Amino acid sequence: MQIQVHTDRHIQSDERLAEFIRDTLHTKLSRFADHLTRIEVHLSDENGQQKNDGHDKRCLLEARFEGLDPLAITEHAATVGQAITGAADKMQRKLSSVVGKLRDKHSRAGHSAPVIEAEES
Repeated sequence: MQIQVHTDRHIQSDERLAEFIRDTLHTKLSRFADHLTRIEVHLSDENGQQKNDGHDKRCLLEARFEGLDPLAITEHAATVGQAITGAADKMQRKLSSVVGKLRDKHSRAGHSAPVIEAEES
């Protein structure tokens, strides 16, 4: 699973941030790793240098799941770390839901097929 990190000019990108992102995503999304080809992380500070006590840090995660359109979620928080962790939690729930729906779809398809029994001679 490849992880790409993009930041705006108000978020300082360094190795410590990249390691935190990698650790968080591997912890939360490791069970989907065989099916994820790439995860893009877009971090931004929506208020720039303005002082604001609100949730102005944004983390957008885009996951490329094998055979499906990309899945994207956004999380706003007071800090970059909280935004990353919240986004990873949301993506974990979204991927679980997608996998569950795919599993249900495949199991229903299997049950709808006619059953052919061999005749005994």
